[in-house]
Amino acid sequence: MLNHLSTSRLIKYGGLLFIFVVLGISFGVSNEWLTLCYGLALFLFGMQCIEEGLNNAAGSTLERLMSKSTATPVRGMLFGMVATFILQSTTLVSLLTIAFLGTGLVSLAGGIAIILGTNLGATSGIWLLALLGKSISLSPVSIPLFVFGIIASFFKGRIKSIGRVFIGISLIFLGIDTLKEGFDALGNQVDFTSYQLDGLMNIVVFTLIGLLLTIVLQSTHATLILTLAALAGGQISVEQSFALAIGSNVGSSLSTALVGMLGSARSGQRLALAHLIFNVVTATLSLILWMPLTDFTKWVGDTLGLNHLLQLALFHTLFNALGVIIFWRYQEKLASLLCKWLPNKPKKNLLLEDEALVSDQVEPSVKAHYLNDNMLLSGDTAMRAMFYETRHLIEVCLEVLCHAAYVPIQQLYAKEDDSTLLPPQPPLKLDAKSLYEEEIKSLFSEILSFNSRMNVTSPEVKNQLFQLYLVGSYGLDAVKEGKGVQKTMYSALSDSQAVLYQPLLTLRQHLFMSLRYFVRLSFMPVHSSEWDESFTFLQHHVQEFAMCIQNEYLDQLREKVIEQADFKILVNESHHIRRVDQKLLDILMLSKKHLPEGVTLFSNKQEESMVA
Repeated sequence: MLNHLSTSRLIKYGGLLFIFVVLGISFGVSNEWLTLCYGLALFLFGMQCIEEGLNNAAGSTLERLMSKSTATPVRGMLFGMVATFILQSTTLVSLLTIAFLGTGLVSLAGGIAIILGTNLGATSGIWLLALLGKSISLSPVSIPLFVFGIIASFFKGRIKSIGRVFIGISLIFLGIDTLKEGFDALGNQVDFTSYQLDGLMNIVVFTLIGLLLTIVLQSTHATLILTLAALAGGQISVEQSFALAIGSNVGSSLSTALVGMLGSARSGQRLALAHLIFNVVTATLSLILWMPLTDFTKWVGDTLGLNHLLQLALFHTLFNALGVIIFWRYQEKLASLLCKWLPNKPKKNLLLEDEALVSDQVEPSVKAHYLNDNMLLSGDTAMRAMFYETRHLIEVCLEVLCHAAYVPIQQLYAKEDDSTLLPPQPPLKLDAKSLYEEEIKSLFSEILSFNSRMNVTSPEVKNQLFQLYLVGSYGLDAVKEGKGVQKTMYSALSDSQAVLYQPLLTLRQHLFMSLRYFVRLSFMPVHSSEWDESFTFLQHHVQEFAMCIQNEYLDQLREKVIEQADFKILVNESHHIRRVDQKLLDILMLSKKHLPEGVTLFSNKQEESMVA
């Protein structure tokens, strides 16, 4: 394992060093190339500043807008257009949509409508830049914005975030001017027109170049900025710029698909695939209709007196609008097909079916379901992911407690009111300790790591995260007590003739009932009379156990039914179980205090799981 990690790090950092060396040498050879790369770096860093500033300034507004703006397909598309216009990144808006889809804020059909909107919204930036033209310099605007942004950065909260946006806009403007200078200077050194290809090969090659550029730069807008600069500098023809635009659209969806497929739940994977299908189909149709589409664009351009830059913006808008028109009527059908192609895996108990689970395993079998880098794009999605993952941790803790007491996990979640618990059948496994060390602690560490990477400034959010931490730590404490219970049960319940066999079956039955009551309460809305009544019943169940069980053991000791050593064992095990009971009550009390009205601690296991 260590060798594998060392090799992967060596490849990663070795590749990065190689890129730095090659770029450093190339900068020394050509000042024009250095200017071009400098302009691109300013542009990309400016986009990062805008994304970071808007995400921090938006707060919970983004979540409310997302949920309200996807009620209808039209509103979803408009949200995608506006969000892409503001953030100037189709990839970012797509990944944000995948994250919101993963936390249940958006339906799959609503997400598809947003994706259609992002492709139309992506045309806004190129129109703006094309209208500015080659001769207009943006530097006079960028310098005051940069100064205002730096001043705002000395403040806190939203003012600082807005200042970050100003800095990003100024850097983008500076980057655009620098890119124009770089292409002009490079054009004087190298005649790109001498490398032109003929016919279909010309279009295919430049489409592939646009695709690769977008994958490398991770931004459609960055590729289109380069295309505009090259077109303005006379380095490429207008037809080649059209092909670059088509390739950039496919490249953005490939980037989204890769991140969505690897780092998202099944719902996010479906949306990433929908984005890829949309752009691939749209690009294919545009290439099939290449002649009429380009001829129409040129005709409109000549009629209205549009220069080549504006013709590129028009072409980019036309082929994206073509895709929206084709897909608009089939959003629901596409969502249904995606659910068939990528179905949810059946939700299983988390541990019981895994027969390969042994104490010497290297990799934990229980992984975080909701924590991935996409969720960190927004504070709202990150907070929801933390809630869902903490809930997942508690489910795993309950199932480890079932292992500790040799309780069938299926019986814990059974709908029937059957409280009969059959004696465990030997051979028994002593696995609670290994499950705690390798599964529970590993999952809790993932949650803490994700928490540490969240950008949290609000005291209210900090308090919510602390409460979630307490819930998770109470779950771990309960499992710690369960480890001790299993040791005794393993030896006593393996032999039905053992002195402690029946007393431990009684303790096991009590623990099972406590877990059953906890699960029932977890599926009820916390602010309801039913929840209050059930919680009172669980408290009574726990208190009755605490009062009666040790008196019963004392009676058995007086009557010589058990020896003094057995009495001590039973008292010790009852203490373990009482502490488990108390931790379960603590979790429920925190839920009552901090969960909003109508929310349950657990989701219904019969509902479609957000994670496959």
